[in-house]
Amino acid sequence: MADSIPLNPVRKNSKKAAYYNAGRPVRYQIEDEASNLDEMPLMMSEEAFENDESDYHTLPRARIHQRRRGLGWFLCGGWKVLCGSCCECLAHTCRRRKELKARTVWLGHPEKCEEKYPKNAIKNQKYNILTFVPGVLYQQFKFFLNLYFLVVACSQFVPSLKIGYLYTYWAPLGFVLAVTMVREAVDEVRRYRRDKEMNSQLYSKLTVRGKVQVKSSDIQVGDLIIVEKNQRVPADMIFLRTSEKTGACFIRTDQLDGETDWKLKIAVACTQRLPALGDLFSISAYVYAQKPQLDIHSFEGNFTREDCDPPIHESLSIENTLWASTVVASGTVIGVVIYTGKETRSVLNTSQSKNKVGLLDLELNRLTKALFLALVVLSIVMVALQGFIGPWFRNLFRFIVLFSYIIPISLRVNLDMGKSAYGWMIMKDENIPGTVVRTSTIPEELGRLVYLLTDKTGTLTQNEMVFRRLHLGTVSYGTDTMDEIQSHIIQSYAQVSSAPSNGSSASSTPSRKAPPSAPKVRKSVSSRIHEAVKAIALCHNVTPVYESRANGASTEPESTEADQDFSDDNRTYQASSPDEVALVRWTESVGLTLVNRDLTSLQLKTPAGQILTFYILQIFPFTSESKRMGIIVREEATGEITFYMKGADVAMASIVQYNDWLEEECGNMAREGLRTLVVAKKSLSEEQYQDFESRYNQAKLSLHDRALKVAAVVESLEREMELLCLTGVEDQLQADVRPTLELLRNAGIKIWMLTGDKLETATCIAKSSHLVSRSQDIHVFRPVSNRGEAHLELNAFRRKHDCALVISGDSLEVCLRYYEHEFVELACQCPAVVCCRCSPTQKAQIVRLLQQHTANRTCAIGDGGNDVSMIQAADCGIGIEGREGKQASLAADFSITQFKHIGRLLMVHGRNSYKRSAALGQFVMHRGMIISTMQAVFSSIFYFASVPLYQGFLMVGYATIYTMFPVFSLVLDQDVKPEMALLYPELYKDLTKGRSLSFKTFLIWVLISVYQGGILMYGALVLFDQEFVHVVAISFTALILTELLMVALTVRTWHWLMVVAEFFSLGCYLASLAFLNEYFDLSFITTRAFLWKVCTITLVSCLPLYIIKYLKRKFSPPSYSKLSS
Repeated sequence: MADSIPLNPVRKNSKKAAYYNAGRPVRYQIEDEASNLDEMPLMMSEEAFENDESDYHTLPRARIHQRRRGLGWFLCGGWKVLCGSCCECLAHTCRRRKELKARTVWLGHPEKCEEKYPKNAIKNQKYNILTFVPGVLYQQFKFFLNLYFLVVACSQFVPSLKIGYLYTYWAPLGFVLAVTMVREAVDEVRRYRRDKEMNSQLYSKLTVRGKVQVKSSDIQVGDLIIVEKNQRVPADMIFLRTSEKTGACFIRTDQLDGETDWKLKIAVACTQRLPALGDLFSISAYVYAQKPQLDIHSFEGNFTREDCDPPIHESLSIENTLWASTVVASGTVIGVVIYTGKETRSVLNTSQSKNKVGLLDLELNRLTKALFLALVVLSIVMVALQGFIGPWFRNLFRFIVLFSYIIPISLRVNLDMGKSAYGWMIMKDENIPGTVVRTSTIPEELGRLVYLLTDKTGTLTQNEMVFRRLHLGTVSYGTDTMDEIQSHIIQSYAQVSSAPSNGSSASSTPSRKAPPSAPKVRKSVSSRIHEAVKAIALCHNVTPVYESRANGASTEPESTEADQDFSDDNRTYQASSPDEVALVRWTESVGLTLVNRDLTSLQLKTPAGQILTFYILQIFPFTSESKRMGIIVREEATGEITFYMKGADVAMASIVQYNDWLEEECGNMAREGLRTLVVAKKSLSEEQYQDFESRYNQAKLSLHDRALKVAAVVESLEREMELLCLTGVEDQLQADVRPTLELLRNAGIKIWMLTGDKLETATCIAKSSHLVSRSQDIHVFRPVSNRGEAHLELNAFRRKHDCALVISGDSLEVCLRYYEHEFVELACQCPAVVCCRCSPTQKAQIVRLLQQHTANRTCAIGDGGNDVSMIQAADCGIGIEGREGKQASLAADFSITQFKHIGRLLMVHGRNSYKRSAALGQFVMHRGMIISTMQAVFSSIFYFASVPLYQGFLMVGYATIYTMFPVFSLVLDQDVKPEMALLYPELYKDLTKGRSLSFKTFLIWVLISVYQGGILMYGALVLFDQEFVHVVAISFTALILTELLMVALTVRTWHWLMVVAEFFSLGCYLASLAFLNEYFDLSFITTRAFLWKVCTITLVSCLPLYIIKYLKRKFSPPSYSKLSS
């Protein structure tokens, strides 16, 4: 459809074409010139085409960076950018990265390596002994607030600038730094211990003198390492030998790619054939390996043995590799190390963890800059009113120090303590047991999320496949009617086994000629079930594995097949796809059991216990292009050759004979969330097979277009196949996934699913989990490989409205290379996006794209080692402790035990953390601004003298013991009950707009502070009698009462601890009056005059605000109060 769209030419631009084609293969140049791309603007927003400078591939981001950088830019954060880039430049120079190169590795001779390769040690620490203190201090003082306080505190060492006591400035700052240092040190020690544990794991290394034990961190490129069953592979290796007879072994890759199924790896044939282990040193051989790469699914290399004539060359591919962080699942393996440490695939695919800073902290940082500006302006006004007399510059600085309380140092202390309190509340919540807060600095982020990026396997699904449906065209069997299939199978195999008993081998001869005439007669249901079950039991890549029993004797690899224990309780199935395991388990449950498999044969056990042997003649593995797999087998008893095939309905529809039910039934099963496979067969005569085999082997040897020629030969067989059945397998979802996704969608959170799985599987789960609602269309982005195809496909996608997008990792890569901005703009408009076949680094790249282009907060959730990069890149990372180990949950900021807990974590705890921190931050600022206003009024009345109104302990007490507890008790406040927040997730949308803490709310607090500060100071001055000390007493007491009343005004839901805090603080103040005779006149404080003056001033400062609050509640209530009423 996209091809037929007329695209209006804009202009020719040969320069741009040259720029795009530079450095690209000639093949693409021809394609791109032919499609004449520069004449086809993508139908993006109009403004992109108005000016001649901006082409459709120029990103707005690039233009922003070219703005002029003047003094304003430098003062507004430019200095930080410059300092950061200088530090990065220095660090880069110090540890200039070595270029990665291809290498030749001699077996067992690390000393022959030409280059020096990195140490094989795992290192997750942020700092070392030397960088710890500078690093932590930099992280603290890059915040304007802390830097400002450091400058003010240092200024107190200058006698002419000294105001009050040193401890009033240094004590709070020292406390903040000490708490931070201790917290960081504890985290560092934990990381160090984890790394040490991994690095000191022992492995057997093969040397000329025999086996020696080495630590994981001491392994070098070229070493021959022995890895036992259930041991982690310590470095990237080429698989040379195994103890298994077949010359192959299984490995578990869940920590690398997140897939829980086992992968089959094959040893290098030349080394597997050697008689004994020690012979690896008697041969002269080397491995040539490509340079280290990110891609975990591909590898190119060669194995060469030189000491024989002619030399033996073997090509190496991904199936000969054992990547680090995988685990050997069967047998013992020996491999030669080719990549270590930083060059292993698993390390290349993990990104460096960054220090995460919450959005609320950044907003408060901006507000403190605004307060600093106000402070400087106020100080300049004071000096100007003095008339710039005398050493005015010194006076200006004294005023800055005097008004420094306008930016409260206690802000950071209160917020950090608040964050710790929220973390404690999250971990103590009984509704989400097992939740762990690993990064205590960003709980408010949970209340500001717009994008949720989730893994599929193990996060949304349990990765447990269950066989649900078998459809034969005329009849369908579900879970409740499987017993019928079982009885049919028992019956049909009873007939088969009774037939040969009357005669000897002669009776089997006629049966060879029978098949060709069979299709003429309509088969009975029983025979069709028999055929279908047999096909499912034979057409797969599954291997039965027998676990050794306690005595371990019966299943040693050396034991003969007769001795082998084929008992059901001892058998597990392994395959690279969990779907296949589910199908084979199902055939076992209905009576036909796969008991043994090697590279050349399969053995099935019938319900009667008879063993049927089939020889594997050819096997055609599943690929994402062909979407099907096939197998040709010869039955031992009859000699019949049959070609079985199973695959996706789109691939199989054109291969099977005409039928009228397949498409409809596939649609029905897909709507139920089942993964469908179509099974078909074709009987081959001996001549047909021999002809096919010769053509197939010839195609496999061709040097040019080998894949195409092989596919063409196989396709010659794939014609008019007999359709046997359609199967439906369900991937069970995690508990309550559907209601949780519904809740998040209603809360305005956009959900993207990023998975390493196949496109069909991902689409199926997106439907069954209701990530994509039933009424919604799904746009499957066609595979694209160059700019022209991406251009047309993006245009086709742009015409679709309100549809979910499904795209594969390869197509995504192409789109991001040429049309990054346009693609993200379109994808962000979709209600849901599914990216399949994503590598770990691609997942992290998508997170960073959303952060750059939308400036919204992102959250990533996953459960495997392959999700770590995405979790670390997101603003807020959540890990699930799943079957795939704890790697994701250890790297995450928050760790949960089930996906459904995310609803409560965001709706309740995210909301409370953000609302409370916003209220707490603004109140602490108000507390500083009110006293600065009083100081300003006091100074202006007393001839602009830079003298403090309150001395020493009064200032320290005001910020701590007198007001700290009531103000901090705001962390217990809540505007909505948890049940309400979960019942009405729409309330969450308001939080993402950031209205609880903005310049508007900040200005309201500034006005309140100025009003109250003015009333308190003027009131005290108007009402005081003779002594100046009375002014201090009246104003300070009124100030403390005002603060306590303002806390009461701010609270939305009372907690008993809040009441205790209010009365405790008031009690502390009244009790301390007896000791403050240095500041107060005790005889005056005990009089009635003092009492009525304080009450009057307090009433005037607070009553109007209570009235305003009441009226606002009555005439313009917030959305949540309407619900709670």
